[in-house]
Amino acid sequence: MEQFLPAYNDPLFSILLIIVLGLIIAVSTYGWGIYKQQKEEGNLLKFLDKFDASECVLDTHSMPYEPHMFKPLALLAKAFENVGEYHKAISIYLYLIKHTPDTLGKSELLERLGTTYLHAGFLERAKSIYLDILRKHPRNTQVLYELGVVYEMTQEYDKAKEMLDPLEVLEEDIYTLEKFLDFSHITNQKEIPSLEKIDRLKQLLSDEPKLYRQIVAALLKLDTKEAWKIIDSSRMKEILDILWFLPYSQLDLDIITADTRLSILYYAKGYLQTPINPKEKSDIFALDMLATAKHNGFEHGDLHFSYLCEKCKQSFPIGFSRCPNCMAIHSVKVEENIGKVNEKTDYSLL
Repeated sequence: MEQFLPAYNDPLFSILLIIVLGLIIAVSTYGWGIYKQQKEEGNLLKFLDKFDASECVLDTHSMPYEPHMFKPLALLAKAFENVGEYHKAISIYLYLIKHTPDTLGKSELLERLGTTYLHAGFLERAKSIYLDILRKHPRNTQVLYELGVVYEMTQEYDKAKEMLDPLEVLEEDIYTLEKFLDFSHITNQKEIPSLEKIDRLKQLLSDEPKLYRQIVAALLKLDTKEAWKIIDSSRMKEILDILWFLPYSQLDLDIITADTRLSILYYAKGYLQTPINPKEKSDIFALDMLATAKHNGFEHGDLHFSYLCEKCKQSFPIGFSRCPNCMAIHSVKVEENIGKVNEKTDYSLL
C-alpha cells in the first residue's frame, strides 16, 4: 500500500509544488494589479468629474482620442496657460488625463492641471489635486512647494509650514521660505498688536535681510518713524518705487537732508526745493537724469516703474512679493524709467 502513497519526500514533487505555488502567486498578483489599476482609474475619473465643469469652453466630449494627439494637445494647453487662457488649458488637461493610458503621463498632467488652477485662482481645486498627487507620490518636491503656496494664499500659515518638514527631509533649503512665511503670518494677523508686529518685523529683518523691501513697506503702514530707522540709502534701488510714491506727510526730512542719495531722490520728486550739487550722484541713472533735468529748469519729468522677475524674466506693471508667474520669492527687480508727469500719482501696489 505504501507504493500508492504520494512521494512527499520526492525532490521532483517538491520542485513541482514550488512551481505551482509560484504560478498561483504570480497569477493572483497580476490579477490584483489589474484590479488595483482599474480601481485607481475609476477613482481618478470620479475625482476628475468634480472639475469637469461647464466653464471649460472647449468641447472635448465628442472629440475622438488618438495617441498621436497627446503631444500637440499638451503643447496647446501649455500655450493657453502661458497667455492666461486658463479655462481652455484646463479643458485640454482634463481631456488628456481621462484618455491617456500612460500612468507617468497622467501624473505630469495632473501637476500641470494643479498649477493651472493655482494661476487661475481656483485655490481649492488646486489644493485637492496636490493632495491627491502627494497621496501617491509624497516625495514630489514641486507639488509640496506649490501646495505650500496655496496654503499661504488662503492664509493657512500653519499648514504652509507643515510643508517645510518633508521638504527639509528631501534636503531642500527651506530657511528663506520659512522666514518669508513668518513675515506673511505676522503682517496678516490682525490680532497681533502693532507694537509687537514692529518688534517682530525688525527682528525678522535681522534674521533675513532678503525681506528688506517687504519689511520697509510693512513698517511704513505701521509706524513711519520706525520705518525710516531701517531705511538704508545704499539699498535704495530695492525700494525706489516705495520711496517715490510716499506722500510728503510720511517723509523724515532730518534723515533725508542728511543723506545725499535720499536728497537727490526727493529733489527730483519735487519735495525738496534746495538745489543739489550737480556733481553728486545717487548711482541710479534715471533718477540722476531727472534730478539734473530739474536743476536745469525741466519740471515735468516723473519716474515710471515696472517689475521684473529675475527668475522667469517676466515683467509686470505692479510690484509683488511672489512672482505671479513662477511663484518665486525675493525675485522682484524694480525697473525705473523717465516719463511725463501724470495728473494723479497713486501708491504703488506693494
